[in-house]
Amino acid sequence: MEKIIIRGQRHLNGSIRIKGAKNSILPILAGAVLNSSRQKIVLKNAPDLLDVRVMLRILNSLGVTHRWEDSSLELDTSNVLMHAVPDDLMREMRSSIFLIGPLLGRLGKVQVTYPGGCAIGPRPIDLHIKGLKALGATIWEDAGRISVKADRLRGADIHLDFPSVGATENLMMAGVLAKGTTTLYNAAKEPEIVDLQNFLNSMGAKINGAGTSIIRVHGVDALGGTVYRLIPDRIVAGTFMIAAAITGGQIILKDVIPDHLDAVIAKLRETGVEIVSSDAGLKVAATGKLQALDTVRTLPYPGFPTDLQAPMMSLLTIAEGTSLIIENVFEGRFKHVPELRRMNANIFVEGRTAVIKGVPMLTGATVETPDLRAGAALILAGLAAQGTTKVLGVHHIDRGYEKIEEQLKAVGADIKRIREP
Repeated sequence: MEKIIIRGQRHLNGSIRIKGAKNSILPILAGAVLNSSRQKIVLKNAPDLLDVRVMLRILNSLGVTHRWEDSSLELDTSNVLMHAVPDDLMREMRSSIFLIGPLLGRLGKVQVTYPGGCAIGPRPIDLHIKGLKALGATIWEDAGRISVKADRLRGADIHLDFPSVGATENLMMAGVLAKGTTTLYNAAKEPEIVDLQNFLNSMGAKINGAGTSIIRVHGVDALGGTVYRLIPDRIVAGTFMIAAAITGGQIILKDVIPDHLDAVIAKLRETGVEIVSSDAGLKVAATGKLQALDTVRTLPYPGFPTDLQAPMMSLLTIAEGTSLIIENVFEGRFKHVPELRRMNANIFVEGRTAVIKGVPMLTGATVETPDLRAGAALILAGLAAQGTTKVLGVHHIDRGYEKIEEQLKAVGADIKRIREP
């Protein structure tokens, strides 16, 4: 069992380079199977994450081969023959659901089980299923398995009841090889969806509108290989921005896209943090007392991201005054609260609302990571706390952060990972 040990109250100072986005590379890896040619796909700036490794194992089981070289990931998708995703791998990661659209488009059939992933509340796939049916797919369930079949999908107008990121991406990929035009209304607008569109278009797809509420996919007959560079991970960048703030430090983030972080930058500035964008990178500096925030509401992009709700809560535990966080995206996303309370945080939760009263100081404790972003929040709390914090359940954190302890240590944190029998 691995754990991360932190001795807190060190001011962070230095620079951190941000790798490719987890929420981009997972659907892009799924979309790669749409390429039936012998041309390779090369992904630049690829993050080496636990979730990426799981997705690659799934792709390997379907016939894809891959090769890592530094931060470049090369894929050979010419021999995809299997249409059934292994149950044990589906249970490891929710993002495996992205494979329905691409496999259906390429092979005309796919079989999966309900996906696993972080326990942050129900995330039904009904929007995926409704959209696939609108494209002409036949879907049935038996003994926990979902089977989908279509000789060739047909373009259709699809109105999403909610701007679901996963459904938007899955249906985009399903429409790439469909006959005719697929139009998605009320589509999600996240930057990672734009990244997926640009990746697919670089392979020969014809998609436009990503980043707006209406996306059109004009079906093509085939896709080819590509060399593509992933956008930087805005959630990882936001986490390190909060790390600078919570420690009273100064960090320069390199390879970031500030526009993707507008909502986060606005809230951090409200707390008194200085943020300046320049050719050198995004500088985040905290020199004074942090101020509470009246309200933080998580919303679909371009609102404040739900994936940074837990890290922001850690910051607000030591801000002067009382803050309110309202979680509008996922139920059950306050599982980090009991762990923060172990560290002297003053937090009250009712339903989807958390009231955080700032305390003068957090204290180190042994805490358990319930999910990916909660784990990042607990590490941030440990950086600010007096004494030693032990963070258990590190494998959750590895799903979305590449060697987070090494990156933080490089900018002055007293942090290490240890393995215990």
